[in-house]
Amino acid sequence: MRRRAFLGTLAGSLLAAPLAAEAQARKVPWVGVLGATPSDPVLAQVFSKGLGDAGYVDGRNVSIEHRHAGGQPDRLPGLALELVRARADVIFARGAGALSATRNATSTIPIVAVDLESDPVAKGFVKNLARPGGNVTGVFLDLPELSGKQLQQLREVIPNVSQVAILGDSVLNAPQFLATDVAAKTLGIELQRLDVRASADVERGLETAKRGGATAVILLSSPLVFRDRAAISSMAATRHLPPVSMFVEFAEAGGLMVYGPSLREAFRRCGGYVGKILQGARPADLPVDRPDKFDLVINLKTAKALGLTIPPSLLQRADQVIE
Repeated sequence: MRRRAFLGTLAGSLLAAPLAAEAQARKVPWVGVLGATPSDPVLAQVFSKGLGDAGYVDGRNVSIEHRHAGGQPDRLPGLALELVRARADVIFARGAGALSATRNATSTIPIVAVDLESDPVAKGFVKNLARPGGNVTGVFLDLPELSGKQLQQLREVIPNVSQVAILGDSVLNAPQFLATDVAAKTLGIELQRLDVRASADVERGLETAKRGGATAVILLSSPLVFRDRAAISSMAATRHLPPVSMFVEFAEAGGLMVYGPSLREAFRRCGGYVGKILQGARPADLPVDRPDKFDLVINLKTAKALGLTIPPSLLQRADQVIE
């Protein structure tokens, strides 16, 4: 065996030993939470609320431990293996990257996921939505055409918009890019497709969009966009690019407009699913949950700062208006 391979194996064994011993010493079930970025406090709270509704309270009859990759997706596989070696009773995967890493690490430990980018059947995470059939279930959006709807709403705010920048991960958001392309052709809007995978890419992307003639920007869903929502909103406003996304929190942080499902509700539902599994339910038998309500949120303060007038017809349809 080569020295490097031996050292890698030895390090893995040394890591696994204390984790396994710790797991055996636990007197309550424990849930590992994995994500590409640090857990948002509000989302962590609503996840715990869902778990609490099922009768489980962190620190009393269940333990919740968080792991995150610090915005470096390549760290996710190692963190997933860490949770598996520590024998988590259930793993909650926050996002597509965390789910892929966890699913690759175990086919036996139950996984509950919130994934707003992937088609779980096409990705092979589940056999079908009604009966997943494996160790994965959770809340999946799988509606790439949502970004097309956002483009239509943007046209209502800026009737003469002719060029819009779309920022997203070309791999993670591939279906959304495609659906937006279709909608753009129907509306006669030219798209700038800009690949964004790290924080530094966002500012470069916005600068490229501005130089390229875009008059607005749509941010496709990703952990990065959610985490950096305030900074992205500020950078877009500085370049006079009205920003649109799918997270309510994005509008609350200064984005112009949002249309999408409640991430808070998705996390609450996932907490409930984790509770059911701890009570003995199998992921294979828990139907994949899909958001059934989509909120339109408009930030009037941002609109005013950008010199935009929101048409009354759109305001009437809004579920929330931030003033």
